[in-house]
Amino acid sequence: MSIAVIGSGSWGTALSVLLSRNGYDVKLWGHKKKHVNQLLIDRENKIYLPGILFPENLSPEFELKAAVQGANLVVMVVPSHGFRDVFLKVFPFLEPNCRLVSAVKGIENESLLTMTQVMAEVLGGAGEIVKNIEIGVLSGPSFAKEVAMCLPTAVTIGFKNLQTAIEIQKIFTNEYFRVYASRDVVGLEVSAALKNVIAIAAGVCEGLGYGLNTRAALITRGLAEIRRLGNRLNADDATFSGLSGMGDLILTCTGDLSRNRTVGISLGKGKKLKEIVDEMSMVAEGIKTTKSAYDLATRLKIEMPILEQVYQIIYKNKECSLAVRDLLKRESKVE
Repeated sequence: MSIAVIGSGSWGTALSVLLSRNGYDVKLWGHKKKHVNQLLIDRENKIYLPGILFPENLSPEFELKAAVQGANLVVMVVPSHGFRDVFLKVFPFLEPNCRLVSAVKGIENESLLTMTQVMAEVLGGAGEIVKNIEIGVLSGPSFAKEVAMCLPTAVTIGFKNLQTAIEIQKIFTNEYFRVYASRDVVGLEVSAALKNVIAIAAGVCEGLGYGLNTRAALITRGLAEIRRLGNRLNADDATFSGLSGMGDLILTCTGDLSRNRTVGISLGKGKKLKEIVDEMSMVAEGIKTTKSAYDLATRLKIEMPILEQVYQIIYKNKECSLAVRDLLKRESKVE
């Protein structure tokens, strides 16, 4: 078993370390040659995951061909806004019968596709050579730092073919990283992407000085919105009560390591988005996903009031306090 992890940020690095600790030969690809060279020298990712040493069977790699060719499993950990461009370059080197896993939590802005759908679209016109390539997703409450530190974590792996999910489940599982198998790829991806938007909203409320009542209400109603969109896309309703749904939503809305919550806190305190983004060293997927999800909900005519207000804050410069006011002033409804 040879594994390629595409993306050398904190999550890609954490998964590479995890898989190499599990005994597999792993190649970790990064898009900046200077960064990859530093990984080779330091044997740790001092920028994104300092203090976590690389096992001997983890090899940083700058050349995509060298990273991907011969790999039985390719794990894509590239931010959603650059995912398609990178996968188009990965595609020519994919082995027949390999397995693809997206560990990215986002929706593409232009196409409104999830990352597994982007890969399927790219593979769709490729002919016989790719007919046996299966595509799945890894999702759940999992801060990279805690996984790298071997703290107990549980996530879900999803493939349309449950047997494939079970096979890949075994590759990721160890004594501190428990993996459940699922067939609901779309449900896992929708919940993973949308929880980042709700986490921005939770951060906004915290930045405004609101309390725990507010946070609890936001998480609960946020989950209702995620479920509403997922159901329209034929997801399994049970997914939204599971690790990728409720579990990841709770983590991202409450955890101090959440980039999206951090963005929301800064917005709530009055900072401008550009200033916030310029100060960040890592990507907060919820910013771009807010636009994708808003456009998708609009297209499908789905009511998602929290999403709408986050969109207004980020893309229309609406004052955060006014967004909260407008949410509370909505017409009363039956739960």
